[in-house]
Amino acid sequence: MTTDSSASSLIIGGAASSPRAPLPTLPPLALYIHIPWCVRKCPYCDFNSHTASPVLPEQEYVDALLADLDQDLHAVYGRELTSIFFGGGTPSLFSADALGRLLKGVEQRIPFAADIEITLEANPGTFEQEKFVAYRKLGINRLSIGIQSFQQEKLEALGRIHNGDEAVRAAGMARQAGFDNFNLDLMHGLPDQSLDDALSDLRQAIALKPTHISWYQLTLEPNTVFWNQPPVLPEDDTLWDIQEAGQALLAEHGYAQYEVSAYAQPDRPARHNLNYWSFGDFIGIGAGAHGKLSHPDGRIVRTWKTRLPKDYLNPAKSFQAGEKPLSNDEMPFEFLMNALRLTAGVESRLYPERTGLSLDSLAEGRREAEQSGLLQVEPSRLAATERGQLFLNDLLQQFLN
Repeated sequence: MTTDSSASSLIIGGAASSPRAPLPTLPPLALYIHIPWCVRKCPYCDFNSHTASPVLPEQEYVDALLADLDQDLHAVYGRELTSIFFGGGTPSLFSADALGRLLKGVEQRIPFAADIEITLEANPGTFEQEKFVAYRKLGINRLSIGIQSFQQEKLEALGRIHNGDEAVRAAGMARQAGFDNFNLDLMHGLPDQSLDDALSDLRQAIALKPTHISWYQLTLEPNTVFWNQPPVLPEDDTLWDIQEAGQALLAEHGYAQYEVSAYAQPDRPARHNLNYWSFGDFIGIGAGAHGKLSHPDGRIVRTWKTRLPKDYLNPAKSFQAGEKPLSNDEMPFEFLMNALRLTAGVESRLYPERTGLSLDSLAEGRREAEQSGLLQVEPSRLAATERGQLFLNDLLQQFLN
């Protein structure tokens, strides 16, 4: 979870002169927990992940996570957690004992909502049936399994350590362990991928009947192996054909698109993700984790934690690497770059509720975006048109001076 570092120097139309009111109510609160280790670093990955040593420092890291959380508690006193997300890295490398001690420690510090969603990211090949059963007994009630592809040559190109059969078995093991809510992560636009290849992967994923599918295009990110040694990716026309045909296939099988790359069965969108995209609050703990917290007086603060695991585990170093209060000038961009990713957008009232700014601060950019066909002409909602979803960066530009 990152912020757009370029936003800090930008003036958003009308916002600089708009006073920020105290927030009438605080948004829902979530917790993101970063586990930074993987069996092997994938060549496309730009997340804060590090190759694991033969023995992970589980106990030391759990101790550090709880101490890190202790330092954030003053900002969330009296609130409850609506969701928890274990991301990475590969959180399923940690034992159930370690995660159980961590969850117990978190609940002793912050109350859990009665219907809390607790998601764990896992990769095929890093777990077995007993581990999944143990995770479920801890109260973890949602899995996100990193499949990426079911085809061996594509998995090898992506540097994945599992094969297609293991990917299929992972979904079955999740269901047998009692998980009736799980996501499959799938990529398209892979090296030398054809339309038939991409649709074959999607059909296999759909056949496993997950409640949620994250289906997103491979992009080449700086500071990755693929950035320095780029593979041959499909042509733009093929990418467009894959996107159109894939979205139609998902819709045909009851997976509604609710965000740029997220598709869910009815009533099964990821609540943690929805909170993030609707400018909710989240504490971030763990190496390199980001957070965003609102305060009753109207202050909204982004935080980020020490990135390298060895530094995060060093008692002589601070957990928090930095923090940045969001200014009035930054607020509209910060809000819209999240909310407009949702296919239905958000109700307009959410903007003043979550930012403390009047809708008037969006008026000029909103008018221009509507006239250019990028934003829906709907006073009660802030939502991109279909064209606006395709050209989201252009849409956001309408709100910059």
